[in-house]
Amino acid sequence: MNLPKGPDSLCFDKDVFMKDDFDVDQFVAECRKQVQLEEMREDLELYYKLLKTAMVELINKDYADFVNLSTNLVGMDKALNQLSVPLGQLREEVMSLRSYVSEVIQAIDNQLSKQEDLQKKKVCVLRLIQVVRSVEKIEKILHSQNSKESNSLEISSPLLAGQILERIATEFNQLQFHAVQSKGMPLLDKVRPRIAGITSMLQQSLEGLLIEGLQTTNVDMVRHCLRTYATIDKTKDAEALVGQVLVKPYMDQVIVEETVKSSPGGLQLMYSQLLDFVPHHCKLLKDVTGGAISSAKADTVPGYDFLVNSVWPEITKGIEERLAFLFNPGNPDLFYERYSATMDFVRRFERQCSSQASVKRLRLHSSYTSFHNKWNLPVYFQLRYKEIAGHLENALSDGLEAAPAGSVFHLQVSEVLWSCLVKCWSDKVYLSPLAHRFWKLTMQLYSRYATFLEEVLTKTPSTEVTKEPTRPLPSSASSTSSRTSMDEGGSESGSPASLSTKQLVYIAADIQKLQELIPELSTMVQQRLETIGFKNFTVVEDALGDSKACLSSSVPTLNNRMTQHLTERCCRFLKSASEVPRLYRRTNKDLPVRASAYMDNALRPLHQLLTDSSGLVASGTAQEWLRVTLCDCTQKYFETISEVLSSVRKMEESLKRLKQARKGASTATASGSNGGPSDDTKIRLQLALDVEYLGEQIQKMGLQPCDITMFSTLMELVREARELAE
Repeated sequence: MNLPKGPDSLCFDKDVFMKDDFDVDQFVAECRKQVQLEEMREDLELYYKLLKTAMVELINKDYADFVNLSTNLVGMDKALNQLSVPLGQLREEVMSLRSYVSEVIQAIDNQLSKQEDLQKKKVCVLRLIQVVRSVEKIEKILHSQNSKESNSLEISSPLLAGQILERIATEFNQLQFHAVQSKGMPLLDKVRPRIAGITSMLQQSLEGLLIEGLQTTNVDMVRHCLRTYATIDKTKDAEALVGQVLVKPYMDQVIVEETVKSSPGGLQLMYSQLLDFVPHHCKLLKDVTGGAISSAKADTVPGYDFLVNSVWPEITKGIEERLAFLFNPGNPDLFYERYSATMDFVRRFERQCSSQASVKRLRLHSSYTSFHNKWNLPVYFQLRYKEIAGHLENALSDGLEAAPAGSVFHLQVSEVLWSCLVKCWSDKVYLSPLAHRFWKLTMQLYSRYATFLEEVLTKTPSTEVTKEPTRPLPSSASSTSSRTSMDEGGSESGSPASLSTKQLVYIAADIQKLQELIPELSTMVQQRLETIGFKNFTVVEDALGDSKACLSSSVPTLNNRMTQHLTERCCRFLKSASEVPRLYRRTNKDLPVRASAYMDNALRPLHQLLTDSSGLVASGTAQEWLRVTLCDCTQKYFETISEVLSSVRKMEESLKRLKQARKGASTATASGSNGGPSDDTKIRLQLALDVEYLGEQIQKMGLQPCDITMFSTLMELVREARELAE
């Protein structure tokens, strides 16, 4: 049917309505891409009118056909009624035929089911017949052999006996297969005693033949015997028999407690004897099963691993039962020696395995896992933990004692820390399965030392590194005597918990030395971790970098403590500048020509610092300590001198007013009796000499006066005072 053609201005194609997959939503979406909805609605209404018009024209064109359509339908009901009767008869015939066919199909299915059941029973009967035949065949072979022996004929050779057993085993394997398939059949229960007798005889014969072959080192006999075991799927029985007959007696002779305890090398001697068992007593089995490199592959019997399933279980069983004391971690040094010797034995035993697959089977064996679990490594680590961490805690509790002579460190606690770090990875302490625990302890030791330094420098309580109670860190006051003996300059008496200059220098030097030794420790750790296959050494470097930063975190506190300590000691004497007026007023002293004695006393701690730090810390560090200290001291010294000069000026003005009031009374003037320099002049000149001397000493210390804050201001102040004095 063709639709009427619409105007070309329509936004759609009229043929789209005739498509089988016409979709209204898609039609609207496509039209909206071209025109607005309002315009699309107008186009649809226009085309709708065209369709109505076309339909009317079509009806008018075929009007006669439309009228005749109703006329032709007259009498149709009667015709349909005439057809209903034969159609009903046909339906009944079809239903009857369908029922008959269904009955035939059901009968056929029943016959097929019976036939299938008969076939299954036939198969069962055939299996039972095969079972009976196999039993009779095996019994016939056995009867034939017994007849030969009873007639005193020539006894079959071992090779022939092996071949006969192999024939019996092949037949027995088929017997077992059919017996399993015929499980539950009554006839099988009657034959079962005969099968049990054959099984018992076969196992006894195989055991006797295998033992005889091993004792006489008859390769062919052992080969036939092992092949027979494999045929009847009894390889585990053969391996167990070898373990009981061949391995166990040897292990009973070698694994003896008295031998191990008789000498320091008794354990190594026992392990050497155990390793000798494989090449001396298992060579035949390795040749037959393909475990030896020189063995001919065509004649080997696969499926056996006597080292894993026979030798190893007997070794571990003997050690666990008769040498249980080896696993006692009470003495960590002895435990380490025993564990190391044992693991070396295990590695050498693994090298005797025939292949990597054999080594993998060994490591997956239950006795292998059980043997390794016997070694209580967590308890061993706890003992080492207490030993190492306790050693450090004892050193921390002793405070800042000097390190022994010859040490690269200057404090005992630093020496102990490094020895503890090295001990974690030393040959007599470190065990590879505990690598993660020793690594964690290493990080804890660094952290504990940094916490101790922070406590010492800030006088705050510290946290123990060990979980067990140890001696708490003493207060700094408890070790005042030892620190006093270390500091030639002494410390402020009556000032509890004060640190000496030398102690602070020692702390800085040890921090610097520990940071320098971190690469050495990193190398030591990496060598250990490489042996266990660890490759991500970036993590190790980052962690040690964090430890280095942890040590560095104490440096700002140390620097602040050092400068405060030096400032306090210096300013204690610089305050004596306020006593200069008292030295010259009404004393008639001569004009000063050198700096005051208090200046040497004030600068002595700084010179002592240079002496104490020489060769211990970087020169830049000591210079920075001096610079900060001198800046603080200069600031306070400036305040003191300013007060003194201000007081002198006020006194001078007061005396002038008094002189004018008394009009020439000579007794009230500040001038000397002989008309020399006044007391105020002497005071100003003395202060100027003191400041100039300070500048000279600053240069001798390696600094420039311009680097010292307020020093130029101080010089300007005393320069004005000198000008007034002149």
